[in-house]
Amino acid sequence: MTSGMRGKDLAGLRKINAAAVLRALHARSPQTLSQLTAVTGLSRPTVEGLVEKLSALGWVAEAEESPSGRAGGRPARSFRFRGEAGVVVGVDIGLHKIVLQLSDLAGRTLARAREDTDPGMTGLARLEFLRARLASFLSAHSVTADRLLAIAVAVPGMVDATGRVTSQVIPEWNDVDLARRLAETFPCRILVENDANLAVVAERWRGSAALVDDIVCVLAGHRIAAGLLLSGRLHRGRRGGAGEMGTLPHLGLGPARKSLRWSGERRPGESDIEALARAAADKDPQALAAVDDFARRLAPGIAALILAVDPDLVVLAGGISPLADAMIPSLTDQLGHITQHVPRVTGSTLGDEVVACGAVRIALDAVNGELLDDPGSLPPMP
Repeated sequence: MTSGMRGKDLAGLRKINAAAVLRALHARSPQTLSQLTAVTGLSRPTVEGLVEKLSALGWVAEAEESPSGRAGGRPARSFRFRGEAGVVVGVDIGLHKIVLQLSDLAGRTLARAREDTDPGMTGLARLEFLRARLASFLSAHSVTADRLLAIAVAVPGMVDATGRVTSQVIPEWNDVDLARRLAETFPCRILVENDANLAVVAERWRGSAALVDDIVCVLAGHRIAAGLLLSGRLHRGRRGGAGEMGTLPHLGLGPARKSLRWSGERRPGESDIEALARAAADKDPQALAAVDDFARRLAPGIAALILAVDPDLVVLAGGISPLADAMIPSLTDQLGHITQHVPRVTGSTLGDEVVACGAVRIALDAVNGELLDDPGSLPPMP
C-alpha cells in the first residue's frame, strides 16, 4: 500500500515539475539548463530529464543560439517552447461578415481572412458556410488535424456559460449548441463566446487597453453592444448578457447607425464609415454633424455603463473605430453632461479584426492552460 501511494506521489510530482519547466519556457524562451534550474528551483539532473521528456512530446526544442551571451568557448545549450507545435483559430461570424485568424501557440498571427456575407442567409446555410470557410482556411494554410488544438467562435448576442447561443441575432441560431455542431467536423476543442466580450479581451491583449483592469469596450457596427472587463476579468453576467445595451429600445441605439449614412464623396472601395471618417478629418461640416449626432445617440448607453461599473477606460471598437478620433471630443462632452465622471475614451487600434483577435486569445488560454498544467494531457506534437 505504501509503495503504491509513493508511486502515485512520484508520478504527480513529475507532472508538477514538468509543468514548471514548460511554464518557464513559455514565459521566456530560450533559456539554458542553468537558467531553468534557477527559475524552477529544481536540480539540474531533474531539469535535464524533464527537458528531454518535453522534447519527446514535441513541446520543447533546442534553440539555435544561446541567450547567455558568453564570449569564447562552447555556448551553453538552450531550449525554447515550440509555439509552432500547434495552432488555434479565432472566428468572428455575424450577419454581414466572417473574419478568421490563425495563430500558433506563442500568439504569433500566421494568417487572416475576411469575407462579406449575406445577412439574409438562413441559420442552417450560415452553419454550413461557417464549416466550409473554416475547412478551406485551414486547408489553404496546410493545417493538419493533429496540429489544430482549438477553434474559438464569436457570435453576436447572448451566449451562456456552456457556449450555447441563447438570443437570436443570427436567424435560427437561438438555442443552437454551436460548439457541438462544429465538433462534428473539427475534432478539437471548440469555444463559443459573445463578440463584444471578445473585443474587450482583444483590446486588453493587443489593443488600446493594455495594463488597464476596468474597461468598457463598445463594439459598434451594424449593432451596438459592450464587453466589460472588471478587475482584470471578463464580466459576462450570470446568463452571458452583460453589456447587451443595444437590446434596450429606450436607449434608441437600434437606429443610431442611420446617422452615419454618407451621401458625400466616396473614393473607390471606401465604405460609408471610411468616407465619413475621411471627410470628418477634413473638417467637412456635414460629416462633423453626422459624427456629432451619432455621439449624441450613443452617449446615454455608454453613460449607463459608466455609472454602473465606473471603468478606467472606454474603447470604441468595431465598425465605427475609423470614426473614433472625430467622435471622441463630442462623445466626451456629451458624457460630461450626464455622468459624474468621464473616464478616458479612446479608439481601437485593431480595426475589423478585433473580435477574431479576442477569439484567438481565449483559444490560446484554453489550450495553454491545459498544456501548462499537465504537458502530457495533450497528444504528442509533430
